[in-house]
Amino acid sequence: MKKARKISALFLGLGGALLALFGMSLGGPVQTVAADETVAANEAVAAAFNHRIDFQMVRSAGAVAANCIPNAHAAVRVASLGPVELMTVDIGGLPPHREFDFFVIQNPNAPFGLAWYQGDIETDAQGEGHQLFVGRFNIETFIVAQPPGGQPAPVVHNQPPFPDASMNPATEPIHTYHLGLWFNSPSAAQAAGCPNTVTRFNGDHRAGIQALSTRNFGKLNGPLRRLTP
Repeated sequence: MKKARKISALFLGLGGALLALFGMSLGGPVQTVAADETVAANEAVAAAFNHRIDFQMVRSAGAVAANCIPNAHAAVRVASLGPVELMTVDIGGLPPHREFDFFVIQNPNAPFGLAWYQGDIETDAQGEGHQLFVGRFNIETFIVAQPPGGQPAPVVHNQPPFPDASMNPATEPIHTYHLGLWFNSPSAAQAAGCPNTVTRFNGDHRAGIQALSTRNFGKLNGPLRRLTP
């Protein structure tokens, strides 16, 4: 129990210090912890400042081709704490009160290759949204399916147009250094003046088109490749 309390205290101190790193505020004073935990937290944050990347996401190729969401943009910051990274994503210029789906992807433009669903970002009344993701977001980020393929997979969503696969293909490690943001529904995309194309990129595989991506980086040089923890 004592060890658990110490770990919790360390994360509380680290969380408070990270507010400064990511430009956040809880609207009041941050509670401090014991001196040794505070020192450890500050050392972790100092390391994060030394191992950090900042970059922009831009309108997707599909949005540009459709001449929609002209002011859409995003700012991303990734800070490495060593065993894990913290990624903050700030989006803007998008329709208000909408949900978007965020992925780490192999290629910035279609066909997107392998992709990993990170979570959702919701916009406010000003069309802005903010989210924090915790994971492995650096030069080591990859997806692998150990051969042989054909291993059984759960079928949770079995409705067209994109039902779950019941088994996996095999692949050696493939790095996924790009990011993409999708409309959560074709109707939301259509309401924003974009095509109402149905895509795979949300939890039930009935998302809209890609809104933002890191296509401003080379196809084989996505921004996550720049971070070496």
